[in-house]
Amino acid sequence: MKNHNHFILRSAVVLLLSILLPASAFSQKAGKQDAKELETIVTNAEGSGHSLTFEFRKGPGHNHPLMAIWIEDLDGNYLQTLYVARSIAKGEFNYGDKTGGKWQPGEILRPAALPYWSHKRNILNDKGNYMPRKGYEVADAYSGATPPADFNLKSRTDNMMNGKFRILIEVNQSWDWNSYWTNNKYPDDKEYKTSSQPAVVYAAVIDPQVKGEKTVLQVIGRSHHAGADGKLYNDLETLTTALQIISSVSVSLD
Repeated sequence: MKNHNHFILRSAVVLLLSILLPASAFSQKAGKQDAKELETIVTNAEGSGHSLTFEFRKGPGHNHPLMAIWIEDLDGNYLQTLYVARSIAKGEFNYGDKTGGKWQPGEILRPAALPYWSHKRNILNDKGNYMPRKGYEVADAYSGATPPADFNLKSRTDNMMNGKFRILIEVNQSWDWNSYWTNNKYPDDKEYKTSSQPAVVYAAVIDPQVKGEKTVLQVIGRSHHAGADGKLYNDLETLTTALQIISSVSVSLD
């Protein structure tokens, strides 16, 4: 009887392990995959100023958005770009030209994509707008591919800052219509058609004397729906999924 009970106990232990071990192994594998998916982008590595680390976590509305990150002084004067999506930086998209019967890289200028940043940058191109294009590009050091998911960004300012400064992020995603920003809201405005809900702008103030502390960027407004100006608009109640592209974004001074 004693041996019989011992056999039953051993069988129960083996059965329990057969159930738990695969789940544990799966969890470890999933953890490794998640870590692998977290991309780190490096821009302006040769900058001689402050080293900054951004932690970007996507929200439920995230679907390959375009974004720009830059710094200003406390009076709102543009100082430099830290990161901008390469397609915007060059004015060229991978699916920009179909004249040969199939999609090829080609020039597309989208003033509605990131208008707050582009007007702050204030470089007027030969087409009469503020979008980068050939001859008016953003330098490679400040641009990168658009990350498909969560990512970290490591960048540097060009020069050391003597006092506090602002960091801003503008993010936009095409085709994210809602009940207010509908497909036929501005039927004759082709720039609005490529933007849908307007770009959203986040900001935070950084103190160079405080290092290692994470500062969370907060929403401060939205851009013009068609990129016609560089103003900041405050009617955020009209936005839905545009406010869900980013779950959280923080920056720390290394």
